[in-house]
Amino acid sequence: MKYLDFISPKTQFYQLSKPFSLESGEVLIGVQVAYRTWGKLNANGDNGVLICHALTGSADADDWWKPLFGAGKSFDPDQDFLVCSNILGSCYGTTGATSINPNTARIYGASFPRITIRDMVNLQAALLEYLDVKFLRLVIGGSLGGMQVLEWALLYPEKVRAIAPIAAPGRHSAWSIGLSEAQRQAIYTDPNWQGGNYTSDAPPNQGLAVARMMAMITYRYWESFTNRFGREKDEFNQFAISSYLQYQGQKLIERFDANTYITLTHAMDSHDVSWHRKNYQSVLQSIKQPTLVIEIDSDVLYPPVEQQELVDLIPNAQLGLIKSPHGHDAFLIDMEELNEIVVSFRKGLKFCV
Repeated sequence: MKYLDFISPKTQFYQLSKPFSLESGEVLIGVQVAYRTWGKLNANGDNGVLICHALTGSADADDWWKPLFGAGKSFDPDQDFLVCSNILGSCYGTTGATSINPNTARIYGASFPRITIRDMVNLQAALLEYLDVKFLRLVIGGSLGGMQVLEWALLYPEKVRAIAPIAAPGRHSAWSIGLSEAQRQAIYTDPNWQGGNYTSDAPPNQGLAVARMMAMITYRYWESFTNRFGREKDEFNQFAISSYLQYQGQKLIERFDANTYITLTHAMDSHDVSWHRKNYQSVLQSIKQPTLVIEIDSDVLYPPVEQQELVDLIPNAQLGLIKSPHGHDAFLIDMEELNEIVVSFRKGLKFCV
């Protein structure tokens, strides 16, 4: 599977000259970061905006968040220097399970080390240093991206002036961890898994397709599926919702890697802003940046109670609500509403032009 085929020709690459240390203590050599930029960095290097993508996303934010780009919108290239990088562990150009391990000259595959959200953020910080970005006006992202946003506020508070975590918790709940584990088990049971030695050279992993089907159910909501599919059947007398989920599963295995999925879901499960810090409440209370927490009223993956918790504990936080029948994925569907919320928030920040 040629994952590079899904990378935009506008993507740029940065290779670290030094070894990259992970939170686990392991060290990666020759780490590469795939990234995109829009706009120009000003002379002071302080007009940066970092966009963090979700689980199977890429650096092509102007593709999956297109309605948020443009003059007077959330991301204005005439005012901001916008950066979005493919996260550590992913398969769209940044070092991950599909990369070559320089120590063995073979694809990492299942041997790629465990990583954390903090590892992802530390690699993004290395990229921004290379790009000479001194300060970030805003760090924003949804789902897994929102987890990165919170860690940015805690790891690099002196560089970040405002944050906007969308449909994301301060720590992964038992509910979310259980869903991740069920999806990984679907991958493990695939005949092509071969004891964990699955690589991109093996046949498409149908276990990954099943994992995606499970995930899609949590990304949407009862009302969304009911309104769209009801009990309708297709030309093969199969329920339309069944056909849709199968299509989504097959679509993912054409562009994504099973080991990558395992790597990133483990990283999400490790997400806890209080890990190796103080207690959970005091850690969130230590976030001083203006914060826009966006919740989706129909989100069953990261329900509104988790975003309300962030608003209650982060001192300078405000809540943005997306009312939608589409569930968790509403931040990728109801983008006009999302744009209005973010624009309003940014207008209230003194440093935003």
